[in-house]
Amino acid sequence: MLKITRKSLLYKSGVEYADYCLNHIEGCSHGCRFPCYAMMMKKRCGVIKDYNDWIKPKIVGNALELLDKEIPKLKHKIKVVHLCFTTDPFMYKQKEVSDLTLKIIKRLNDDNIRCTVLTKGVYPEELADTDKYGKNNEYSITLISLDKDFKKSFEPGAAPYEERIKSLKYLHDKGLKTWVSMEPYPTPNLVKQELIKILDKISFTDKIIFGKLNYNVKVTEFQDNKDFYEERANTVINFCDNHGIDYHIKYGTKKKDDKKTEKIFRSQSPDRLKLYSLKQAQLTV
Repeated sequence: MLKITRKSLLYKSGVEYADYCLNHIEGCSHGCRFPCYAMMMKKRCGVIKDYNDWIKPKIVGNALELLDKEIPKLKHKIKVVHLCFTTDPFMYKQKEVSDLTLKIIKRLNDDNIRCTVLTKGVYPEELADTDKYGKNNEYSITLISLDKDFKKSFEPGAAPYEERIKSLKYLHDKGLKTWVSMEPYPTPNLVKQELIKILDKISFTDKIIFGKLNYNVKVTEFQDNKDFYEERANTVINFCDNHGIDYHIKYGTKKKDDKKTEKIFRSQSPDRLKLYSLKQAQLTV
């Protein structure tokens, strides 16, 4: 895999469920076609030429060296580091990417920096080793459908849905915090599906984030798309309430935003972390 160098890695995020972030790969072999906002911005800025350039990822070769320099300066400001917004940290069948991601998570955890991770790939089982990786990390997958034809069209290079779910559940069953991002959720003119069937598959998780599909003309062409997202968001809320799952509806999805649910992303206090660790220990006895 090709390598690039950067001058910095950690940066402050403006997204509600992230504090600091990093992106240690340029491009993504998943090749999502929603379209991918990250790809659009990289193309607009001249970083990549086209789609074919985007799906040939390049590793940031000096990522660990940058962390060694940046962590001492920022660790007292950082509550949590999110991996990743413009790429995928566990890119499906890309071992070099996964190996580097594991090293980065360990490096951050060694300085007691908690990580949240989001992927359309498969989580390595070794992340369940809390002697090596932090027990307070949170792991998540993107899951917006169970339809194989939809995946083939919109997430061609990503991991099969069942593999994503299985790897997330493995970490959950080992006592780690997990969540699911149901964003960007498609309208019925893109795929006809039952939301409740998807929710049933992830009823084990701790949190669910639900959001509409943006930047796709098909969404605006769908009649009453605002009512559609309002109804689907309420379905998610009711499901989560009935199953004891925390949730957040991404801003702009419902007709009226509820900013109170942002609290599920706030860094836990030391006392809460101790309580959480105690509960996990009791569950594994």
